[in-house]
Amino acid sequence: MGSITTYDATLRDGEQCEGIALSLQDKLRIAQRLDQFGIDIIEGGYPASNPKDVAFFRYFREHPLDHARIAAFGSTCRKGVAARDDQGLADLLESGAPVVTIVGKTWDAQVTRALQTTLDENLRMISESVAYLKAQGRTVVFDAEHFFDGYRANPAYAISCLRAAHEAGADSIDLCETNGGALPFEVSAAVEAVVAELPGQKLGIHCHNDSGCAVANSLAAVRAGVTEVQGTVNGYGERVGNADLLCIIADLELKMDRTCVGSDNLAQLSSVARYVADTCNMTLPPHTPYVGASAFAHKGGLHASAIARFPEAYEHVSPARVGNATHMVVSELAGKASLVAKARSLGIDLEQYPDRIQPILNLVKQQEAQGYSYEMADGSLALLIKRELGLAKPPFTLESFRVIVDDCEDQGALAADAASEATIKIHVGSNRYVATGEGTGPVGALDNALRLALRTSYPQIDRMELTDYKVRILDESTGTDAVTRVVIISTDEHGSWGTVGVSENILEASWNALVDSIEYGLSRIEE
Repeated sequence: MGSITTYDATLRDGEQCEGIALSLQDKLRIAQRLDQFGIDIIEGGYPASNPKDVAFFRYFREHPLDHARIAAFGSTCRKGVAARDDQGLADLLESGAPVVTIVGKTWDAQVTRALQTTLDENLRMISESVAYLKAQGRTVVFDAEHFFDGYRANPAYAISCLRAAHEAGADSIDLCETNGGALPFEVSAAVEAVVAELPGQKLGIHCHNDSGCAVANSLAAVRAGVTEVQGTVNGYGERVGNADLLCIIADLELKMDRTCVGSDNLAQLSSVARYVADTCNMTLPPHTPYVGASAFAHKGGLHASAIARFPEAYEHVSPARVGNATHMVVSELAGKASLVAKARSLGIDLEQYPDRIQPILNLVKQQEAQGYSYEMADGSLALLIKRELGLAKPPFTLESFRVIVDDCEDQGALAADAASEATIKIHVGSNRYVATGEGTGPVGALDNALRLALRTSYPQIDRMELTDYKVRILDESTGTDAVTRVVIISTDEHGSWGTVGVSENILEASWNALVDSIEYGLSRIEE
């Protein structure tokens, strides 16, 4: 069916997402990772708008990417200004980017109200800007801003704007669904009309997700004839975000027989999603299609047993094709098949202990009834199974611990000057260790003290790090007597794991989760 040009706007449109602020090094790393993945065009930002973007374009002038081309983003020349005299266009050329993307108005109301100029002058701005940049040897992408709103309001004028870019030599005209409010059937109809009006012109699509249809609208546009798709990794962008380029790529490759990055590179999809999320300091939602941790998770017992015999029944594609994996979730909804499959993924062959499967499953359900949840706590689940099978080897036993929180200065109720101190007494074999640790909070102090006490016997503990700590109150109506669930996420060079603790005392719940984290982490290293 043909190739689709992939155009990533994460470093410009994506960075406009609330909560994302990228450094120069962040932008360079993301661009290099997207290049390795096989993205065709990577939009870097506005040249000369800030020192960071100036440095970005300078870097890639001196260090070209292996596959992708860098695009500089800007606007058409200003009203009443010739293209050759426009500073914005001069900045685009000065960036040295081989691809230049200029945005122009195609909605008559935008022209008269936002630009405050005439419809004819807007056509002049589009035509002259595209022609000037083409004459300077650049690949020119014309972003037709608000095209679908413009087409709905005044189709003849919206098309005339595209024709101006077409006749001036635009390499691609990308139709922008700027407000994010269009539906797939509207997008299809408009794109089909443009294809008929401008035969032979390469067209693209740029969608926002305000109505939840950005991916669907992008796919509809491809079916209608566009061959360039813009989007951002994980759908990052203003308001509710842009079209998720990774989801689009997977859909096109696996469902629509189009080539974007190729089947080999497609297996990087999940790692690219996580890499960009981590670099943006964002959490990748577990239910993100294709790439989320729960995208191929199975919790119901019926589903889990069926997966073993007929994966296609509950997995629309093989998770390996997008670099993900089937994930069995053990809970009160689980059956034996779920538990066996989950244990296998944790390196435990429960089928060797057939008489222990049901008792362990019953114990899991009892624990969940008391507030435990093992969906994010693979470490605690593995230890529970091993303890029931007599396979666990506790690295230490606790004699006692004590935590003190001391507010040293009288700076009022809003002062953030409290410090915590924890003292731990443990036994490792026949040896007794006492250690005191400090931290900004009691859990940090406990963690530091436990590490100090264990370091002599287990120096490998320095390879493990506590990276996340989550607290949930399970029965809020009981006030300070409420049961608390604590989940701790830890990492080492091999990956991450979660552990869980439950108690009416938040420190005891935290301690139990912390002990599981250390015990499971040490067992991982040993294995």
